[in-house]
Amino acid sequence: MSDETLTTPGVAPPPTETELDARLALQRTWWRDAGPLRWLREVDHKAIGLRVVFTALTFFLLAGILAALMRTQLARPEHGILGPDRYDQVFTVHGTTMMFLFAVPVMMGLGLYFVPLMVGTRNIAYPRLCAYAYFVYLIGSLFLWISLLTNTGPDVGWFAYTPLSGPEYGIGKRPDVWAQTITFTEISMMAFAVSIIVTIFKQRAPGMSLNRMPMFVWTMLVTSFMVLFAMTTIATASIFLASDRLVGTHFFNPAEGGDPLLWQHLFWYFGHPEVYIIFLPGTGMVSLLVTAFARRELFGYTALVLATIATGFLGYGVWVHHMFATGLPQLGESFFTGSSLLITIPNGLQIFCWLATLWSGKLRVRAPLLFVFGFFFILVRGGLTGVMVASVAFDLQVHDTFFIVAHLHDVLIGGAVFPLLGAILFWWPKWTGRLTSERLGRASFWLIFLGENLTFVPMYVLGLRGMPRRQYTYLAASGWGPFNLLASAGAALLALGVLVYLANLVVSTRAGAPAGDDPWDADTLDWATSSPPPAYNFLRIPVVQGRYALWSRTADAPVVTGLALDRREVLVTSTLDATPQLRYELPGPTIWPFLAALGTGVTWIFGVFTPWGIVVGLALTGPALVAWGWPRRRRATEVRA
Repeated sequence: MSDETLTTPGVAPPPTETELDARLALQRTWWRDAGPLRWLREVDHKAIGLRVVFTALTFFLLAGILAALMRTQLARPEHGILGPDRYDQVFTVHGTTMMFLFAVPVMMGLGLYFVPLMVGTRNIAYPRLCAYAYFVYLIGSLFLWISLLTNTGPDVGWFAYTPLSGPEYGIGKRPDVWAQTITFTEISMMAFAVSIIVTIFKQRAPGMSLNRMPMFVWTMLVTSFMVLFAMTTIATASIFLASDRLVGTHFFNPAEGGDPLLWQHLFWYFGHPEVYIIFLPGTGMVSLLVTAFARRELFGYTALVLATIATGFLGYGVWVHHMFATGLPQLGESFFTGSSLLITIPNGLQIFCWLATLWSGKLRVRAPLLFVFGFFFILVRGGLTGVMVASVAFDLQVHDTFFIVAHLHDVLIGGAVFPLLGAILFWWPKWTGRLTSERLGRASFWLIFLGENLTFVPMYVLGLRGMPRRQYTYLAASGWGPFNLLASAGAALLALGVLVYLANLVVSTRAGAPAGDDPWDADTLDWATSSPPPAYNFLRIPVVQGRYALWSRTADAPVVTGLALDRREVLVTSTLDATPQLRYELPGPTIWPFLAALGTGVTWIFGVFTPWGIVVGLALTGPALVAWGWPRRRRATEVRA
């Protein structure tokens, strides 16, 4: 097959090449390493994406166990299951795991898997960088959890406020463990974000102009840009904190000209955008589910895109509403009250468009769509309570109470976890080729939905009655016991729902009904290939004919020809209109990203205990990076249409 030209519209495959020959050739070229080092060498975006997703879900379950311990401790007054020190470690690791090791990674992992499929390419940009990022994420996560199991877990909250996390009050190496865990997350998530951005801008299938991209791709694009800016801020903060503790600097020491409030500004300038980093991919999933199960095009596609971009920008202008109790100037607080209220406009617009799509469509109410309905109910409650705490006067009354705990969980569970659970049911056939049980899916939804409401609605009442957050016990005379018992019962119901959900996935993997390639008759290109997809994703890269790629595709639709069968070539297209420009060869499997990640782990982990850790880590990382980046003969050939 000639590799000198690439033509697109209307050109049929060469008559000398059969489809079977092409599949076999591509299978050999895009082979999945079958040796003992396969897991360490893999660079397929689907394998890496699934690893990130299932690793994040594992940490979600572990964090859920910690939540169960806390709810058991608080179920009755003066319980003695967890002492104050252990409770501090448990709530810190729970929050850190949920925010840094589960919520952001699981969204980025789904982006790694589905963005290349949805834009019609054979692999993600910088596949080795993604492999490296996964191992960095895994090493940092294990570091945090091993520290908890050895009773040296961080105890400063998932926000690590100074001066409590600083050298004066921080116990031993506990805050250092937290800071280094954050560093690992920063490195890995920024690497994923860069790969996703480049893939979206430069590897879309011909015809997929920006105004034809699926909403999930749009949300991952905005999310990835937010990751780059937000993670840079928390990287600065964690490096400053580590410097204060390990080197003797004074960024947060007021006695030497530092300021402990600097930490809060840096942290929340990251922390509030992170809520939208978690939330925006969930909105992309809702758009996919609403479109598929309403059987109609999205109402207000352009408005949804603009609302997504606006949320990404406005998310960076509201961080001070976390700091209303710190004594900032009241005029400044009023501006941030206004900006916090302003961000409800794009969110409300999104909900209106989804409801309009459902209202005017022909609904097929299946288990994934039920989670969308749960998303609407819980997110609206979380959003309304967010409007309440955006008011300075109200926030000063409920600050650091269980009202804030309930609000945070409503926003994150309603805005991210419910869409995620629905999307996993939706995408499970793509991963396994099997459908999940509709009966178990519905049962798990109702258990999770009722459990979530029973858990967090009483917490709003507890907050209004003055129960502080982050305290390990309380007196019976406070009157908080009945509501805490009710919340703990709800947590048990929620845990039961998660177990039923997991049982559905496990059972369906072996005994589920065969799904076929597109069981939902969906509209995006990820369903244009087999389920599960082959290593090379597409035999022929499709040419996109409309915004809803599969629904608008004609029987004689053109395909891309001319990509080499004996090299890992992808098509590079223009940013705006996806016009073919180059054929670029991607690298294959290698062990070097893993070894570089191992060296990175040694640098940041052992550097906490001795400066020699940095020396040894860099000595391990340097050769691996040199070997990884050593020039190899790869071609970037200009396309002639």
